[in-house]
Amino acid sequence: MNERLNDKKIAILAADGFEQVELLEPRKALDENGATTHVISPSSGEVKGWDSTDWGETVSVDAELASANPEDYDALLLPGGVMNPDNLRREEKAQSFVRHFFDAGKPVAAICHAPWTLIDAGVAEGRKLTSYHTIQQDLKNAGADWVDEEVVFDRGLVTSRNPDDIPAFNAKMVEEFANAGKTAQAA
Repeated sequence: MNERLNDKKIAILAADGFEQVELLEPRKALDENGATTHVISPSSGEVKGWDSTDWGETVSVDAELASANPEDYDALLLPGGVMNPDNLRREEKAQSFVRHFFDAGKPVAAICHAPWTLIDAGVAEGRKLTSYHTIQQDLKNAGADWVDEEVVFDRGLVTSRNPDDIPAFNAKMVEEFANAGKTAQAA
């Protein structure tokens, strides 16, 4: 096990319908690098993943969003899937939770459709990022500089387009999360 993230506590914000591979693979990379990861969700108990074309595995929720304190975490992972960010983006508590990381200069990693949540949290404007291609216009309308690249890093925000990008996404996410607190993310 690599110990690059030994002292890091990472929040993973997810709701039912998260793209299974976009939560499980990045979480595995974080865990293998020594991080402590917690799934935060508006619901308690478990959240159900989406596995490409049908419901997939469930993941235990470590803390309900209503009582989770973003100050307890060094970084934030936002997995994609269509339903997951669509469920989260209209939750004021989710928006507030996400905004905390940007306001505090903590790193955030978002993949696929997850940047939808960034739009409603009000943190996409002025950022260079990527996402699943079908939401590029939403991001452009929110003032983001959308690009079609495997992985994009902009002031503490790591983004990727889809599950094919997970190896590059994980590598950049681990690198930036390891540097949490060393480089400020200007909102």
